[in-house]
Amino acid sequence: MGHSIAEIARALGADASGAVDIVVTGAAEPSAAGPDDLALALKPEYAEGLSQGRAQAALIGPDMDWRALGLRAAITVGRARYAMAGVTRLFDPGPQIAPGTHPTAIVDASAVIGPGAAIGPFTVIGADVRIGPNARIAGHVTIAEEARIGADALIHAGVRIGARVVIGDRAILQPGCVIGGDGFSFVTPEKSQVETARESLGKSDAAQAPQSWTRIHSLGSVVIGDDVEIGANCAIDRGTVADTRIGDGTKLDNLVHIGHNVRIGRDCLICGQVGMAGSARVGDRVVLGGQCGLSDNIVIGDDVVAAGATKIYSNVPPGRMLMGSPAVKMDVHVEMYKALRRLPRLMRTVEALKKAVSKPDEND
Repeated sequence: MGHSIAEIARALGADASGAVDIVVTGAAEPSAAGPDDLALALKPEYAEGLSQGRAQAALIGPDMDWRALGLRAAITVGRARYAMAGVTRLFDPGPQIAPGTHPTAIVDASAVIGPGAAIGPFTVIGADVRIGPNARIAGHVTIAEEARIGADALIHAGVRIGARVVIGDRAILQPGCVIGGDGFSFVTPEKSQVETARESLGKSDAAQAPQSWTRIHSLGSVVIGDDVEIGANCAIDRGTVADTRIGDGTKLDNLVHIGHNVRIGRDCLICGQVGMAGSARVGDRVVLGGQCGLSDNIVIGDDVVAAGATKIYSNVPPGRMLMGSPAVKMDVHVEMYKALRRLPRLMRTVEALKKAVSKPDEND
């Protein structure tokens, strides 16, 4: 299906110019755009590629002259990346999941499937599951007993959803993620070496008597809010007694691990390979760059931003920007990095001063 330039402009709340009745069927980079594509020439440096492509129409930024670029039509937007969200939404067909329940799917007789829901091939839906209206569930998905899937949710292929997990409306789960596996909770009959290290801050080197780890079972589950997105191959553990929770609007990138009892607020961005240990608390609108790590039982305030690979071992007040391992304020880390780069020069200066002090006669 195609969209006219006028239709796209209305959807974006933007201004259209020129032959607005031109219909485009996709979006492309300027140099690769064909006559049926909307070229994404949002910056002057991108627009240089229009001469290599064959686009008739483009999405352009403010203060760009569409006529001078050789276009027949253009849509002018202010905030480029925000406009990209609207354009990509228009042209994304999503996965092809046939309406209704595929004949190879196994659906327990006690499950309730909402109107308009689609169930893909080889999917297994357990006892007392509730699937909301217009939810789309791709093939090879398993949904365990008493789980709840909200309206208009999209569950991609190969997702595993554990018992009593609750997933909100319009949630998107990417392929291969596992929601509701057991938490990593084990204990020893007597105090373990880990507990000793924590209490003594590593000062005790006493050997421990041999002990085996005993499982603490996970009785809680996972509750995921509305408009949450979970990336491919994420793992979110169920709570020990209380539920692990993820707030409305939060987005998780691929390969994120959320430990048991973690609570994440609203509208957070959690980038790839982030790991959160058990019982961490994360406020609203927190952004964690790739490979950030959170210790257990710490509290991260609202609006915290952590650069990639930051390791956070203690509580963080709201609004702080962090970097480094261990995490410090971002501006402090920049100064520390500058100082680290100066170390070789500093050491040469120190050696020269030592020589001057220890052998003064040689410096006469």
